Amino acid sequence: MEIKNFLVLVILLSVLGVSVSHPKGLDLNYYKHRCPDAEAIVRRVTVQYVSHQPSLAASLLRMHFHDCFVRGCDGSILLKYPYNETERDAAPNLSVRGYEVVDAVKSALERKCPGVVSCADVLSLVARDAVIVINGPWWPVPLGRRDGRISRKSEVNLPSPFSGIAALKQNFFDKGLNTKDLVVLSGAHTIGISHCAVIKDGIYNFTGKGDSDTSINPRYARALKKRCKPTDSMTVVEMDPRSVKRFDSHYFNIVAQRKGLFKSDRTLLDDPETKSYIYTQVATAGSSFNKDFADSMVKLGFVEILTGDQGEIRKKCAFVN
Repeated sequence: MEIKNFLVLVILLSVLGVSVSHPKGLDLNYYKHRCPDAEAIVRRVTVQYVSHQPSLAASLLRMHFHDCFVRGCDGSILLKYPYNETERDAAPNLSVRGYEVVDAVKSALERKCPGVVSCADVLSLVARDAVIVINGPWWPVPLGRRDGRISRKSEVNLPSPFSGIAALKQNFFDKGLNTKDLVVLSGAHTIGISHCAVIKDGIYNFTGKGDSDTSINPRYARALKKRCKPTDSMTVVEMDPRSVKRFDSHYFNIVAQRKGLFKSDRTLLDDPETKSYIYTQVATAGSSFNKDFADSMVKLGFVEILTGDQGEIRKKCAFVN
């Protein structure tokens, strides 16, 4: 998406008067006086990166999700110190990428408004703007988060691609998110990729007897075996093969056909509420998905935030002050 068209879209959405309630301490106009160009700077740098490498949209959205699920949306996933012991060093985060985008945005903001805009807010805005570049939905991002000073590898306990529906629902409930948020945010897998290492057991040795997970569509399991040989861990597999470059509702069509790449995708058919949502999106060509996704992303951005005198405003996102 060209920057000019992107700006026109944002202006139109603002004119529509989209409103959102938000916790004390956050405000849509938080930087209006202290750094009035903050959102424009974030947008410009994000568009520059994602327009040249669209796959970064999925990476940055994933980074934001992983950040918010550990110690809340405080930018703790961005920290590097102490080395090899921070959140980014935990196994589920080793494949997270896009840190250079956040760092570039932060550097641009520091040149314009030193010590004003938090890395937590930067990450929240970058995730939103990256999705817009690939024609995904816009959502309001109330601002005013503060940066955490603690990042521990040992605390990373993210929803697992190997989890069943009960564990996933509990993961989300623990963060103040509900069952609808679970199925809606799973829709982000429409632009995601993974590696054969994550799915091999599911297609080759699910119960330890050389079998496949019976929840996988048999034809899809055969296709995955052609893609991922038993000793292959690094080949990339698209979560939504027909729609990996477009943010849309096609993911739900895939899941309805039992072609979800992860167990966490396929298990969404095991709960009445999540199953109903999936089939509604299939039947209506995703008529409510963009709005629902926007609503759930707003809620995600409120998880366990730091405000007021809590935390700090980091000068560099990778290090505490």
